[in-house]
Amino acid sequence: MSVERPSLRAASKVWARIALLSFGGPAGQIAVMHRILVEEKRWLGDSRFLHALNFCMLLPGPEAQQLATYIGWLMHGVRGAVIAGALFILPGLVSIMALSWIYVAFGDVAAVEALFFGLKAAVLAIVLQAVVRVGKRALKNSAMKLIAFASFIAIFAFGLPFPAIIAAAALIGWAGERAGMTAFRGGGHGSVAGDAVEDAETLLGVELDLPPAARRGALRAGLIALMLWLLPVGLLLLAGPGVFTDIAVYFSRMAVLTFGGAYAVLAWVAQEAVSTYGWLEPGEMLDGLGMAETTPGPLIMVLQFVGFLGAYREAGWASPMLAGTLGGLLATWVTFAPCFAWILLGAPFMEGLRANRALSAALTAVTAAVVGVILNLAIWFGVHVIWREVERWEAGPISFELPVLASIDGMAAVLAALALLAVFRLKMGMTAVLGSAAALGLFLHLIGWR
Repeated sequence: MSVERPSLRAASKVWARIALLSFGGPAGQIAVMHRILVEEKRWLGDSRFLHALNFCMLLPGPEAQQLATYIGWLMHGVRGAVIAGALFILPGLVSIMALSWIYVAFGDVAAVEALFFGLKAAVLAIVLQAVVRVGKRALKNSAMKLIAFASFIAIFAFGLPFPAIIAAAALIGWAGERAGMTAFRGGGHGSVAGDAVEDAETLLGVELDLPPAARRGALRAGLIALMLWLLPVGLLLLAGPGVFTDIAVYFSRMAVLTFGGAYAVLAWVAQEAVSTYGWLEPGEMLDGLGMAETTPGPLIMVLQFVGFLGAYREAGWASPMLAGTLGGLLATWVTFAPCFAWILLGAPFMEGLRANRALSAALTAVTAAVVGVILNLAIWFGVHVIWREVERWEAGPISFELPVLASIDGMAAVLAALALLAVFRLKMGMTAVLGSAAALGLFLHLIGWR
């Protein structure tokens, strides 16, 4: 089957279309890419698509955005990678920035608060759905279930940092594979729906012979991306302490350690940005996730909202809105610039990485650990959505938050129950659930119940 190679301009229109349709988190975004790139355009087949996804799953950062960047590189080299990756981010960046401005300008208005009150209940249901979905994929044997349980206890009861949990899981997976244990043998990261599209029937074909110049170009562009990431971080460190330095360093650290997807990362953000830095409140973290869930692009775009609020409140500028805008853009830059570096530096060596069984086993164990981390996030969200007050319970090294039962918010509990019913029983889509929950929150305000 002959497929005509699109020009870079024509391909850019396809990437823009994908970006505008990329709702629903990584699973939805990957499904959109598969439907358009594999089934509709026939640029690549199912096998190559899943191999590319596996490669992106090995890297820190949002796998859907990195998958777009990698396929863009396969199609049109470095320029294709930059266009595909940047367009994937752009709609979310603009949307979250606009919502952040509205949030700080009108967040105290009762009607706006009511909208976000409804969104919080829907977000809780969506996070619980993520626990179930990832769990079904990852916890296929007793060893994986044990890793998930241990990771949950480590972060929930002992407050161990997310990177340490992920590193321990990766080490366990690597050691398990080296010991010949079948439970740690990695597999694919899910299958695709419908009849398989064979690589031979697509534009890229079965064997992709990349010229040496393309490989050198990718490595050179990857090094440039590294410099563009680290340069502003270094300049801010030289300038001295401050909220912008904290944002640059903190989110750069996450860019290196964010394995496991957005939901796992949010557990770490909630722990650090809320408790350590004090940039925002737990409820505001839920508001930010609600924004990210309702806009196109990676869920990790919520970090722009976190950086915005941190700079808005801590910079001490005469124009806090300008400080917040720069803080949000800085958080976005240091989050995504490394993603381009990882893809472009790793792309020429993809085949070798894909064949490495030890790396695949490490990723399998990390995915299991992420289930426990996301469960902790769901509990944290639930406690702060349904109860107005929490208290910390401590016994030696064990420490965790418990809700003050008398402080239950009855209306929030009802909305959360309705959202759970919509997600798990009625199988409603994410956009419908979020829109309905926000509308219910506003309705309760209008009739005086909230």
